Order: sequence, then structure tokens, then C-alpha cells
Amino acid sequence: MSAIDALPPLRQVITDHGLSARKSLGQNFLLDLNLTSKIARQAGDLSGCDVLEIGPGPGGLTRGLLSEGARKVLAIEKDARCLPALSEIEAAYPGRLDVINADALELDPLMYLTPPIRVVANLPYNVGTELLIRWLTPANWPPYWDSLTLMFQREVAERIVAQPRSKTYGRLAVLASWRCDARIAMHLPPEAFTPPPKVSSAVVHLTALPEPRFPADAKVLERVVAKAFNQRRKMLRAALKGVAPDIEDRLITAGIKPTDRAETVGLEQFCALAELI
Repeated sequence: MSAIDALPPLRQVITDHGLSARKSLGQNFLLDLNLTSKIARQAGDLSGCDVLEIGPGPGGLTRGLLSEGARKVLAIEKDARCLPALSEIEAAYPGRLDVINADALELDPLMYLTPPIRVVANLPYNVGTELLIRWLTPANWPPYWDSLTLMFQREVAERIVAQPRSKTYGRLAVLASWRCDARIAMHLPPEAFTPPPKVSSAVVHLTALPEPRFPADAKVLERVVAKAFNQRRKMLRAALKGVAPDIEDRLITAGIKPTDRAETVGLEQFCALAELI
């Protein structure tokens, strides 16, 4: 593994600062700096962008982003144990790294960032899906970010890019395809991480569309899709029974058979139904 900067290898950083990964925080550290640089490159040319990173840990991806030319990185880290290691990176890249010790679910990062903004993160497993849904369903569109380049468990990544009538098609696929172009950019085996998780991982790249593909209210669409797939084996007239008293009529008007199941319904039909509700 060749060096990407003058800082110590990540294994040494972890040892020096006593940074054993904590399961309670969903931590799995990437130690190969060539790999973290490759992930950073999936986000495209970063030289004119601010980058938001969630859960940098000991800073492997942070160093990849900075070495690949990011204008500035805002790293939000909940685990205070990681702050000394991140401060060393801050010193090595003067004026280009800001570190905030906070919970990403409770912080508005916009006050610290200047557009254009890209989000690149090896997301902690326990908050990744919730953060993604928040990024996909803001009140106003286009969002503050141009693209999301995110690490997930492979199963979650496949759900984000899934197509109708597949086993992995669900809420994440509908919300992602509504407002973004989404693709899996690369796969990573468990042994790429410390400690190795029990599952493989994948990097998903999502590019924000200027406008949603079809008109719909974000919160209504999210609620309808969540209820529809929460009981995916049920017919939609039953799964959506509590959404509206005349749900069967609204399903028919939206071009959906009341006896259909959620996995057979395409994005345009879900958006039409949300508009009727």
C-alpha cells in the first residue's frame, strides 16, 4: 500500500489513539488508503467542491478526499475518541478540513458549507438508511447537495438501485429513482474493513436530478411507499387501508389495481397515487 500523504498508515493511527471500532456506533474502519482514494474518485472532480463526510472515524476516507483535491471537507464525527486523529489530518491539510463533534442526525451542516456540495461517506450502519431518506426527501428540490457517494451494506445498496418486480425493490428504490440517477459504483469485501463485517459492502453514487421525474409531495410519497412496502405481501387495498377511506378508488384512478402488490407498482404510479392523496 503506497502512501497518499505524509501522515502515518491508518493501522498506526488506530494503535496510537486506541481506536478500536465500536459496534454500538456502527463502526467498521477502512484501512487501505488506496481504497479510500478510489472511493473518493467515484464522486468525480472535487477540486471545486465542499464535501460533507459523516462518520470519518480515524480519517481514512477523509485523507482520500483531501488527497484527491477536495476544496474543503466537513467531517461530522460523533465519537470523540477520533478527534485527536482527525486533528492531525487537519494540521496536514491547512484550511481544508473542518471537524465537528456531533450527531449527524441532529446537525444542519449547511451553515458550514459553500456550494457546490457533494456528500461522500462510509456511513455508520446504524444511521445510514435514515440519513439517505432525509437527503432524498427535503422540503425543497433541488437539494443542497449535487451528489451522494455512500457506502452501505451490499444488500442496502442493491435495494437503492432495484427495479420493480424484483425482490429488492422497495421504498429506497422508489425514493432514489424519483429524484436521482443511482448506480452501484464499486463493491468491497468484508476483509477490506476492520473489524470485518459479516456482509459485503458497496458504494452507491446518486446524482440529483434538476427536478423530480414526476410531481408528488415528498412526505406524502414517502408515507405511502413506506406503508405499501411494510406489508409487501398484502394487496395494496389492504396495505394502504388506513391512508384514505376511499383508497380503492384512488388506486384505480392512479392506474393501480387494488389487488396489486407494492413490488409490481412503478414510480410513476406511486407518484400519481401520492398526488391523489
